[in-house]
Parts: sequence; C-alpha cells; structure tokens
Amino acid sequence: MIAGKIGAATATAALPSFRTGDERLIKLTGDAGKKVTSLLTRQGRPQGVLRVAVVGGGCSGLQYKMDLQDQPQNRDILVESAGVRVVVDPKSALYVTGSELDYVDALTEGGFKVKNPNAATSCSCGESFSA
Repeated sequence: MIAGKIGAATATAALPSFRTGDERLIKLTGDAGKKVTSLLTRQGRPQGVLRVAVVGGGCSGLQYKMDLQDQPQNRDILVESAGVRVVVDPKSALYVTGSELDYVDALTEGGFKVKNPNAATSCSCGESFSA
C-alpha cells in the first residue's frame, strides 16, 4: 500500500504544472521562429521549447538568457508564437512582458535581438539592460 502511494505521488510530481499565456508576454518574429525551429530540429527536440529568462549581469545589470529545453517546468508561462513554444518563468515575465524576439542573419550585428519596452537603458553592445 505504501509503495502505491509513493508511486502515485512520483507520477504526479513528474508532470510539470505550467500556465498558458499569449503574445502579450513575448512574441517571436517569423525569422526568429524559423531559426528556433531549425535549432530544435537539429538538436532532435522538434517538440521542445525555447526558454527566455532574465538574469543579473552584463554592463547594465540585467541580461537575457535563452536555452532550448524538452518541456516547460513547474510554474512556467507557456506562449506559442511563430510556431514555437516559448516558456518564461514568473520572475522573468515581469521584465519581458511586451517584448519581441527577432533573429538577424548577418555576419556582424547578427543573432537574436530582444526589443523590450520595459528596458529603461541598455548597454552599447545590446546584450544587457536595466529596468
């Protein structure tokens, strides 16, 4: 009987509990969506998610961190945009609400770019911001 309870608790704990949001939280452009889809496919995670987080660091105090993962985690907010599932933790959501993620394919100044209306200032390299 005890083993049954432990197994049931473990099975329940294995399923992440997340909320669903919309593109008012974060939106991907078509180019960003294509690039993320390509990266997920290349990693063998076609059903994976893009995690966007805000962490301390950089010249202006805060910086973006992006990672490809298999699924949302507990307490995440899941948004579908440009054919990609994007997850944001509740703390980071305070900083990225209304942001747009773009991808620029260029030799210089290329890569993912975040247009964040909450950023009060940003550094000259565009990699960090303050809110």
